[in-house]
Amino acid sequence: MILNNSFARELAAHLLDINAVVLRPNDPFTWTSGWNSPIYCDNRLTLRFPEIRNKIENEFTAIIQEKYPDVDVVTGTATAGIPHAAWVAANLNKPMAYVRAKAKAHGMGNQIEGGVKKGESTVVIEDLISTGGSAISVVEALKFVGAKVDAVLSIFTYDFDKASKRFSDTEVPVYTLTDYKTLVNVAIEKGVIDGDDLDLLSSWRDHPEVWPDSPSDE
Repeated sequence: MILNNSFARELAAHLLDINAVVLRPNDPFTWTSGWNSPIYCDNRLTLRFPEIRNKIENEFTAIIQEKYPDVDVVTGTATAGIPHAAWVAANLNKPMAYVRAKAKAHGMGNQIEGGVKKGESTVVIEDLISTGGSAISVVEALKFVGAKVDAVLSIFTYDFDKASKRFSDTEVPVYTLTDYKTLVNVAIEKGVIDGDDLDLLSSWRDHPEVWPDSPSDE
């Protein structure tokens, strides 16, 4: 869910300008999952641009202040969500934690670093949501230790139906600063891609696992 449509468009333009998002509908990328994709997203590039990253942190902060002013801890996903969570926690003067993909195989064997205590509420900061798997694993790790996960906040989402269904099952709301549809519309307006590519880009969003074929071609 996007709460600030004006900022969603502004951020989409920034991501395109710094090549944090690259669109190649006619020369697709290949993801590690094997999916063909007309888009590549690396929001880590926002770390190089203080003005942009400050806008991101301020928007995250505003969402938390509006929706979850009494949250106990701000939690980042490892690794890309960690710096954003740290800045947001500093803005709010709240404790900060982060969750690894899996527990360490040495030392204390921690998966959650910084610590979220049983009964504490937290908001998870993520940089990118695709199928939702990584963010949901963080939510599950936090729930396992007895934390209350108020929401997941993400810089960008592809807004796949699969991810929406998975988050709906967890009953944890998701707020995103911008999304795939907004980015494509801004890219067309900026001349980054042609309007003729819109159908191709939309078909990927609807059926990413088989694109550029149609479901009937499986």
